[in-house]
Amino acid sequence: MAESTIITGQFVRISQTPASIGERFLALVIDYFLIVLYVYATAVLLMELRLPSGFRAFFFLCVIYLPILGYSFLCETFNHGQSFGKKLMNIRVVKVDGSTPTVSSYLLRWLLFIVDGPLTSGLGLLVVLLTKNNQRLGDLAAGTMVIKEKNYRKIHVSLDEFDYLTKNYKPVYPQSADLSLEQVNVITRTLESGEKDRTRRVTALAKKVQSLLSITPREGNQEKFLQTVLRDYQYYALEEI
Repeated sequence: MAESTIITGQFVRISQTPASIGERFLALVIDYFLIVLYVYATAVLLMELRLPSGFRAFFFLCVIYLPILGYSFLCETFNHGQSFGKKLMNIRVVKVDGSTPTVSSYLLRWLLFIVDGPLTSGLGLLVVLLTKNNQRLGDLAAGTMVIKEKNYRKIHVSLDEFDYLTKNYKPVYPQSADLSLEQVNVITRTLESGEKDRTRRVTALAKKVQSLLSITPREGNQEKFLQTVLRDYQYYALEEI
């Protein structure tokens, strides 16, 4: 899987590579193995303690059932996006833009796991195979992805790279400030693409941006229009830091 590069509005370059299906599967196997060991150990302990039946049910609920039910959510929330399996495989959960997921993002991934797996007979696996960043339904809904930790790099970009914006630069399209980081990343990747249908994609994206921002382009060239939009976005982002 190719590495993706993102430059945030705060001028931080983030490079990250999606984890492979094999790595995610092995992490899941490790997690299930650890869960089985945990259940076995706590069940043996429960039998040895010879607790009253009422207290035994409470012990089972609080010490066995609830921790297992919320295993992935608790691990990812309190261990920087990693379960024990993900930790051993050197992969972790991040937002698509490279930032740290919120608790609600982890919760949404956890809630939709049953839809990805048991409820739909493994539909999540098919979605992982079809999506660019190997995302299951829970990832798509939460705006997250699982990445290879060793390939994750976060580098502050020198403002010299944007020096052309500081010398009396006048933005052409003020509407560019309304673009989201994800939309800017789509434009950047499209312009940097070397695929055969690049011209068609650039033209289609330019028309979509014009419609989205209600812009009447001053350039006749669609690629130059998108480049101008990016420069204007960088200008307004630079004003914020």
